[in-house]
Amino acid sequence: MELEGKYLIPAPKQKVWEELNNPEALKNAIKGCETLDKISDNEFTAKVKAKIGPVSAVFNGSVSLTEINAPNSYVISGQGKGGAAGFAKGNVKIILSEDTDKNKTNLIYTGNAQVGGKLAQVGSRLIGGVIKNTADDFFKTFNDNIMIKEDTDSASNEPIIKDNKKKKPSIPYWIWLSALIIVMAIILAFFT
Repeated sequence: MELEGKYLIPAPKQKVWEELNNPEALKNAIKGCETLDKISDNEFTAKVKAKIGPVSAVFNGSVSLTEINAPNSYVISGQGKGGAAGFAKGNVKIILSEDTDKNKTNLIYTGNAQVGGKLAQVGSRLIGGVIKNTADDFFKTFNDNIMIKEDTDSASNEPIIKDNKKKKPSIPYWIWLSALIIVMAIILAFFT
């Protein structure tokens, strides 16, 4: 399954890059994220609990970053396993570029994902819709939190990380995309 999308982020490119590389912001922003641990500068593990319809499962996954060209691009590769629900794996290339308004950034992602086990039994149209909705929710949250953080930073120099139980917090894009792969595996498992 192919993945692609484009978003306009209301912050300068360097700020977006920094947020995309903030594990705590990601953990707080991913719905159902129980743990997100940094193994090395370019490797993370995550545990995400998801429920879709009557089915719920916990997915354990790993994410790695390669082809890093800070603050312009990188490739995120990830995989998640949800026990009997199955697995998902994939990779996504993230590219950041300045918008004509230098206070905004264009984010483009392209990649692919594969699913197996019960997840593979779910229709590709249904899976594609769930992934698209998950991506849209993530980017809306990321945009909202960038705007909140920009407002807060201009009022004081202390960053704010929000709790996802009250409002969706900001998520670094590379972490989000990695988490998207894991969440996709979880979602796919639940629809089976």
